[in-house]
Amino acid sequence: MDLGERLQSLRKRRGFTQRELAEAAGVSLSLIRKIEQGERDDARIDTLRRLAVALGRPLATLLGPTPAPPEPAAGANVALWAPTREALTSPTDEAEPTPGLEAALAHATRLYHDNKYDQLARVLPRLVRESHTAAPLLRSRVLQLAGSILIQTRQPDSALLALNRSLSDAESTGNVLDAASAVITLCWLLIVERRFDQVRNLATRWADRVEPRLSVATGREISTWGWLLLRGSAAAVRDNRPDEAEDMMRLAAAGAVAMRPERAPYHQYWTTFDPATVAMKRVENAVIDDRPDIALRLAREIPPDLRPTSDNRNRHLLDVATAQLELQRYDNAFEVLAKLSREARPWFVEQRSAGDILSRIITRRRTLTPEMRELADIIQLEY
Repeated sequence: MDLGERLQSLRKRRGFTQRELAEAAGVSLSLIRKIEQGERDDARIDTLRRLAVALGRPLATLLGPTPAPPEPAAGANVALWAPTREALTSPTDEAEPTPGLEAALAHATRLYHDNKYDQLARVLPRLVRESHTAAPLLRSRVLQLAGSILIQTRQPDSALLALNRSLSDAESTGNVLDAASAVITLCWLLIVERRFDQVRNLATRWADRVEPRLSVATGREISTWGWLLLRGSAAAVRDNRPDEAEDMMRLAAAGAVAMRPERAPYHQYWTTFDPATVAMKRVENAVIDDRPDIALRLAREIPPDLRPTSDNRNRHLLDVATAQLELQRYDNAFEVLAKLSREARPWFVEQRSAGDILSRIITRRRTLTPEMRELADIIQLEY
């Protein structure tokens, strides 16, 4: 059964006409007709979610029990990462572990965190190759880094390979927190691929496994648990399960409040976790849940001085731009995109949602400003 057949079946079971469903979901009647007739199988995920909400069903039901996720378009500089992809599958001639690998990983992690992708692409292939003979835990951390940048640059198959190996290596050592960190990054990939049920189950199972006693737990224990909850919440809200999403968000917020200042190990860049992190994810959930006014109100409560190179901060600003767009504040939305382009361009050009937002802004204008044309060229958007 394809998307059109599933939509028609669910609509009829709920007693909706096509017109009634269109009105309830806030989409055009012609779009529903085209989907049901098999003429449109490329509907945006937010459109499908609106239909699922109107039908009172989880999004996964509309997508199908085992949806085949769309292959994301390759990143703007996918060729840059060919040596990294090759290193993941190429054996090494090294017979002994390479000294200084841990320091090299620390350096590469800083490059990733600071959006210095050109430099990272030069050092990561050797780092991956040399990790083949490293201790399993160190190799796991290298592979987590590789998996993260491959997700960021829209290379899901290679990212999945790296992350599955990372998880296997961490589990082989009995290090539950490192294994959970690999799961956190894997959940990110699965959300991108719309495998929401899988993320909810995976995140919940691992959150239960690592749940800390907040009164005595270390910062790393709390942040790992908190991030698993945030991943589960992100999947739940996208799957039209708002109560479940809020329950996990509430637990994550309790963990964030319990955090004590301590310096996390350098390889745990993805577990930066504090009340601001949870607040940004609340904004994201509000945007996904079609509450842009609530999203902007929540955003105003977040400290404005977050690091420009922070993934969390950058993604949060894209959520703010989306909320501004939904409220038809097109100039405000564009200002956010321009800010991100100035401050985090290597990260920005890899974000498909940035192109979607700019495209919607442009369609509302008769003429484009020079700044809009420049930004469209930067992200290779046709206009």
